[in-house]
Amino acid sequence: MAVAHYFFTVTVRFIPRFFTLYSPPMALPSAATPLYNHPLPDIEGWLRQQGCTQDSSELHSWHVVRPRWEAEIVLETDCIVVRYISAGADEKDIQRVFKYSLSRQDLEEAIFSGP
Repeated sequence: MAVAHYFFTVTVRFIPRFFTLYSPPMALPSAATPLYNHPLPDIEGWLRQQGCTQDSSELHSWHVVRPRWEAEIVLETDCIVVRYISAGADEKDIQRVFKYSLSRQDLEEAIFSGP
């Protein structure tokens, strides 16, 4: 009895799983919802909608420029810190701190109305 030996090559492709830093725009929760009830990608999307740009080396830090002022926005673990650059007397920075318990609408009005 003859035994046939078949040799074949199997190519297995491993497709790496990549986590995207950008997700397509999704419907944000109601503007009256406290910011702590927003997922981080929604908060980042909201900041982008407001014209903010994310710092590529410090992902929790954002920058926004408006005609009369500019600011750095930092997403800390328990609050949002906004530093309006050279906006005070004698060109000093003005810093404000906001809790995530505020609604997105309240934060938008407080942060983006300027110093």
